[in-house]
Amino acid sequence: MAIKLSGGEIYDPAHQIDGENKDLYIVDGKLKKNLTDNDKLDQTYDLSNCIVMAGAIDLHTHIGGGKVNIARTMMLEDAHSHPHPGTDILRSGNGRAVPSTFSAGYRYAEMGYTACFEPAVLPVNARQAHMELADTPMVDKGGYALLGNNDYVAWLLNATQCIGIKVVNAGGIHAFKYNQRRLDIDETGPAGSNPREIIATLSKAVHELGIAFPLHVHASNLGVPGNFSSTLATMAAADGLPIHLTHIQFHSYGTEGDYKFSSAACEIAEAINRNKNVSADVGQIMFGQTITTSGDTMMQYFGHDHASPKKWTVMDIECEAGCGVIPFKYRDKSFVNSLQWAIGLEIFLQVNDPWRIFLTTDHPNGAPFTSYPHLIKLLMDRSFRKDVFKIHNVDAQKASNLASMDREYSLYEIAIMTRAAPAKILGLNTHGHLGEGASGNVTVYRKQDDIEQMFAIPAYVFKDGKLIVKDGKIIETVQGVTHVVKPEYDQAIEKPLKKYFDDYQTISLNNFKISNDEMVECIGNQIEIHPSGNN
Repeated sequence: MAIKLSGGEIYDPAHQIDGENKDLYIVDGKLKKNLTDNDKLDQTYDLSNCIVMAGAIDLHTHIGGGKVNIARTMMLEDAHSHPHPGTDILRSGNGRAVPSTFSAGYRYAEMGYTACFEPAVLPVNARQAHMELADTPMVDKGGYALLGNNDYVAWLLNATQCIGIKVVNAGGIHAFKYNQRRLDIDETGPAGSNPREIIATLSKAVHELGIAFPLHVHASNLGVPGNFSSTLATMAAADGLPIHLTHIQFHSYGTEGDYKFSSAACEIAEAINRNKNVSADVGQIMFGQTITTSGDTMMQYFGHDHASPKKWTVMDIECEAGCGVIPFKYRDKSFVNSLQWAIGLEIFLQVNDPWRIFLTTDHPNGAPFTSYPHLIKLLMDRSFRKDVFKIHNVDAQKASNLASMDREYSLYEIAIMTRAAPAKILGLNTHGHLGEGASGNVTVYRKQDDIEQMFAIPAYVFKDGKLIVKDGKIIETVQGVTHVVKPEYDQAIEKPLKKYFDDYQTISLNNFKISNDEMVECIGNQIEIHPSGNN
């Protein structure tokens, strides 16, 4: 099968192509510069007056795993308010703040996304997480195994079939079990180590194993005024090794002003600009109903009084870790919420390098992922951004420098943040670009004056060369693959691990591990194994 994409305006930052009009070819699911004599052209698409980018990639979105299902169960109002019926092509589903598996896959594809990554796969719950991800159609996926202070990084990646390692409030989850309510980065917890030591050890392990994606860090003191100092210390803890800080907007708060809550976006952005080993995704909030889901039980408990509607849960899972699930409604007339919104945008606009700042809302914690087109418009249109801010809380406007920021993101920079950079940092060499041999994941937008509308309704979306979306509507369903990394490890470590499982766990070591065959035969997903530095 060979198709020609003719005359589109190409944005492919991986190859420094910034708005060049040229033709693309997809042959048997892969991109080619030109057809050979053996290639028979089956179809041509006229992309005049169209923007062409690789399929978008979301490197941090909570769409599978135990806490997501708890959120779905808790937010029946959301399910009832946002149903979508089944058709001859689509399965029925529901939800906006926390959509069902089918709905999540469909909504992502309808916006031009072709890959999504679940950032908190609790190892003991990895099998369920993979089942949910396999149940999410249209997109490739992968997960980050969630650790606290576990040193068996290579073994765990193999056992959980994940592509990266994440640490949440390092040491804090363990401390919470001992009734400790806060744990700062240099504070020793009940296990005898402090968060700085845990982050340094895990950063070194991930780096030395040659795993492409740096340690994915949910820093200490999420949401606490003054936490920017912990965030800066977390950056320093990596000691120059690659480190990725997630939903950094929630970790960029000062204590200035009458409300003792202020923006530290400038300090955080300057630190990212200065430290080339640091990358971050923003976790932008948007206004309206959502639900917060996090493995940071300590901070979720801290915030449970703010639940809206008034229901919440904090739980432990198999004595290994836990989660908190709290519905929340962000309000533009609230000083704190308005300033949070502004802080996220301030970070976007002050970080100079779009290769190291990523477009996320920490779905569903900051906002549903379906708000991405609106967020892109805020970044690309300063007049629109300023007009929106004018209707927010007046005190928040006074406390923010956002109104004086004139930077506008270009289409090229949006393509970096949402395509080229996520693929590069995750080690997805055939994704996020439009070069020879790339996967045939291509999104086409018709040029419009309204940026939000343009990004919300793609003209065409191709997944591995198949046309799956036309004019924002799904016309064919597909099933993506799961991306994993499998670094080598000393098999002898399973002897002490087996004793640990026998003594403390409710699941045996052999049942804990997920094999390649099980991924394909039982979970129902093909896997794509990416190389690490030692294999």
